[in-house]
Amino acid sequence: MTTRLPTFFLSHGGGPWPFMDGDYRRAHAKLEASLRALPATLPEKPKAILMISAHWEETAFTVMDAPAPGMLYDYGGFPPHTYEVVYPAPGDPALAERVVALIEAAGLPAARDSQRGFDHGAFCTLAPMFPQADVPVVQLSLKRGLEPAEHLALGRALAPLRDEGVLILGSGFSFHNLRLYGLSGREPSAAFDGWLQSALPSPAGRAERLLAWALAPAARIAHPREEHLLPLMVAAGAAEGDAASCNYHETDFMGGVTASSFRFG
Repeated sequence: MTTRLPTFFLSHGGGPWPFMDGDYRRAHAKLEASLRALPATLPEKPKAILMISAHWEETAFTVMDAPAPGMLYDYGGFPPHTYEVVYPAPGDPALAERVVALIEAAGLPAARDSQRGFDHGAFCTLAPMFPQADVPVVQLSLKRGLEPAEHLALGRALAPLRDEGVLILGSGFSFHNLRLYGLSGREPSAAFDGWLQSALPSPAGRAERLLAWALAPAARIAHPREEHLLPLMVAAGAAEGDAASCNYHETDFMGGVTASSFRFG
């Protein structure tokens, strides 16, 4: 019998950090430790993973349906070897079709993509968690327009997957203003993170708080563009009646930023 799995919003760090050494990798040490520890907190090993990455936007919610997805190196300025790394997890075409069916049944637009590879929001989160790449992965896009209500609705539509052995992961970042990493981001990231810590734990009224996220302290400084926050909406929507807890938190990421990840259920 399959146990209901939790959902997660994960801060995924910068670029191809799991495949690097030195100071840049060490700056992600707390994040890496949290990701490595995550599988042991699950009630059972997932049959598959549905990954919603901040780094993919389409006009409809689009599902990767290839049986063996490739790689998309959607970053720049990193060492040459980081453009050759491979995360060889298989796809799951049957799960992709199930996802499309659930999205369409909810009255939302859905599409398929058999060509796109895993982006770094996906593979740099998964590599520490499942280094053997032995869990099938299906990646799902955000929808252009970046409407919170649509992404909460997407999460609600996907909720049945939790009872089917599918681990739903939203990969983004709790603070994503690339001009303010370091000390200049200390105050706004702490202010917005404080709001997340108060807004997410209780399911009562959480959806309403998330819909009004732009009114939170330092919200538009923390997220000038909200694509790195919307995977949170999907994870929360898929676990709408469940309490949430913070499973990763630090106050000095990249020299001063407060960053967090959250578990729902």
